Amino acid sequence: MSASVPGDYVIRSIRADEWPAVKELRLRALRDPLAHLAFLKTYDDAVGRPDSYWQERTAKAAEGAVGAQQIVAEGPEGLWLGSLTVLVEEAGTTDWAGFPVERRQGHVVGVFVRREWRGSGLTKALFDAGLEWSWARGLERVRLIVHPDNGRAQAAYRKAGFAPSGRTVPLEGGEPGEVELEFAVER
Repeated sequence: MSASVPGDYVIRSIRADEWPAVKELRLRALRDPLAHLAFLKTYDDAVGRPDSYWQERTAKAAEGAVGAQQIVAEGPEGLWLGSLTVLVEEAGTTDWAGFPVERRQGHVVGVFVRREWRGSGLTKALFDAGLEWSWARGLERVRLIVHPDNGRAQAAYRKAGFAPSGRTVPLEGGEPGEVELEFAVER
């Protein structure tokens, strides 16, 4: 998938050989001041991973993969400005939190946009590409999980067409009773 978007960037799927760029952007994301609200992993978890980890991670979500797709906004001179990944969740399976998956759906993870590009429309362009990829694969809905205190992310997700579904999931590593919110968009 490759589509030109108005502005100084191109939205496209990553390629398997681009694992160094995947690693660099992920480590940058994990250093964001709100990373503790947005990501399950920490910078310390990720920085020491071997190259083989990043190569495998990239290959599983690269152009042509069927179970996941990482979409990137590539700016001038090849700089990656932001990214998100859509994971396919099959009906009849169990999701990462142990809940049954009722319909074939996408699960958006790893959303990150460099600070200087926030508010530019790039986040919505990434989501538009992620939804296009999802609908082309016959997914019935796309969801994401967001921390209740991450208002910046919630606002961006609403602009991209997502809305609270009313479902919550336990906050991984949180105190008993702490939850995150599911936002979703139906096809």
